[in-house]
Amino acid sequence: MLTVTDKAAEKAKTVLAFEGKGDWGIKIYMVGEGCCGPSYGMNLQEEPLSNDEVIEKDGLKVFMDKKVFENLSAMQLDYYSDEVREGFVITGAVPSCGSTCGGCK
Repeated sequence: MLTVTDKAAEKAKTVLAFEGKGDWGIKIYMVGEGCCGPSYGMNLQEEPLSNDEVIEKDGLKVFMDKKVFENLSAMQLDYYSDEVREGFVITGAVPSCGSTCGGCK
């Protein structure tokens, strides 16, 4: 199962509250797939869809369809911030990008 760090949960709850949607959750969805595996996006969502899995962390609800839930089973949702950039990141065991297709190079 995807784990959510304390930092990610707190930041997501702050964003939801700022948007006036404190009782909503976040949806993680697959954007597409490339030679290095799938890419993911996030948005705010009021309720889970009928095919969504739901996990909770400190009052934060995270929605994912079953495929995303399975793909992210050994991953972690974290929040990263430094002087140059900030944002949510998914970390963990990811496929090697040693593809010979050349599309990523």
